[in-house]
Order: sequence, then C-alpha cells, then structure tokens
Amino acid sequence: MQMNNNKIVISTEKLSVAFEDRIVLKDITFQIRHGEFWGILGPNGSGKTTLIRTLLGLVKPIAGNIRIFGYPPDKLGARRELIGYVPQHSQVDFDFPITVKDVIMLGRSGKIGVGRRPGRVDFDAVKKSLEFVNLVHLADRQIGRISGGERQRVLIARALALEPQILFLDEPTAALDVGAADSFYEWLNKMRSSLNITLVIVSHDVGVISRYVNKIACLNQTLVVHGIPEKVLNKENLEKMYGCEAVFFHHGKVPHIVVSEPQQYDHLKGKKID
Repeated sequence: MQMNNNKIVISTEKLSVAFEDRIVLKDITFQIRHGEFWGILGPNGSGKTTLIRTLLGLVKPIAGNIRIFGYPPDKLGARRELIGYVPQHSQVDFDFPITVKDVIMLGRSGKIGVGRRPGRVDFDAVKKSLEFVNLVHLADRQIGRISGGERQRVLIARALALEPQILFLDEPTAALDVGAADSFYEWLNKMRSSLNITLVIVSHDVGVISRYVNKIACLNQTLVVHGIPEKVLNKENLEKMYGCEAVFFHHGKVPHIVVSEPQQYDHLKGKKID
C-alpha cells in the first residue's frame, strides 16, 4: 500500500475517554500525516497510553471521533494489519527458550493463520525486519541473552514483520539510560525515514525526543498544545503539563531536563493529586 506523504492517516475530533466516572481524556483533536514522527508527552496519569490504546480500538471513547486511514478503528478490517504496536509492558517471556528470529515470526501469526506453518514470504519478512533493526547477527540467539536495547529492537522488528504503515511505541526507552535513549531515538528516526512510515511514540524524554520528532503533543488529560517542538515546548506549556513546581533546565532550543515533584496534577480541575 503506497501512501501519499501529505495524506492524513490519523485524526481525532473532540475525543473523550472515561473509566467509570473519571475523565481520562477530554476533547482531544489533532491530525497526523503519513511519514511524520510524533512524540506524545505528559506526566504519569496524563492519559498517554490510554490515547494510544483508544486510537488502536482497544479502549472505547465516550465522545468524539477517530479515523485511521479514514476509518473508525472498529471498521478497519484488513487495514488493521497496516498498524504496528509495541506496548510498554511486553508479553514476551525472556527466559523462554525461543530465538530472536522466532520472536519476530510471532508478529506474522495473524497473517499465517491458526495451525498453518510459515511460508517463504513469512521467512522473508522476518529476515527483512532483522535487517531493518540491524540484528541479523543475533537471529539465532536466545531472546534472554541480548541487551535491553537489543530486546527493544526485537520487539520493534516483531511489529515491523507485518510491514505496517503506522507504528505506535509506548515508552520504548523506559529501561535505557539517557545516552542509550538518545542513540535509540536517532536510530528510530532513521528507520522511520528509510521505511517511509508514520511513527508515534509515547515518552517522558522531553529534551531528548524533541531533537528527532516532527511534532509534539503535550498531554495532560486535555491536549495542552501540539506542534513543532521548538515552538510549543516552552515554560508556560510545560507548566500546564507538569505543574508550577516543576524545574526546567534549558540547553539549546528546548528544555533538556524536567524535574518534577512527585505530586500529579488534575489538569481539568486545577488541583494536586496526592
């Protein structure tokens, strides 16, 4: 499926989500075009993961509209295979005696079908994914015997094995230190460009991720602001996300580090949440 680089592939309009009687997301409206690299930023409890899961159709909104490739998530049909997702908490048992290439093959299970064996096209897709993430040399290694960064690449390769046009990543650098995270984002950006896919990442790494993404969405239950990082990542908008007691260190065009006190803020009511 060839995509026009100016085509809107993800859009929401006044999207709201609630769990029981608690509003988690309210009036979220934005558009993402094919080939863009978006970062979804916000403090813990701001609704970042819920937003991704709602876009995927795993959570049902109470109001508003979502369109993926022009369709609601529950009407995607075969187009769903054009969407890759790497959740924050992987279901892979890293102690299980399974190789890197077999983990990636699991990403093809939907295409292969129940009770069927992989064919040449499936093995070719796995090989291609391994090449994209630069892990061909680890194809036969047991999944638990590789580094944290390499495991993340395996999980991304598993998602890429479906040959998606959109890839969602939820906190992919959570287990990496700052230096490793920086290199990881740089690698992701190069991969996105070479594959010509749309990449949407949930992250806490304000200063690091802002150097690589095209657009930033600052989330704290409502969409505080979204746009080009250099234009929207300022003290005023970051305070709306992280609270007035946050401390911002500037290095270059955007804040490099955000240190926040442990309280969370209810952005809709303007109150601290202990």
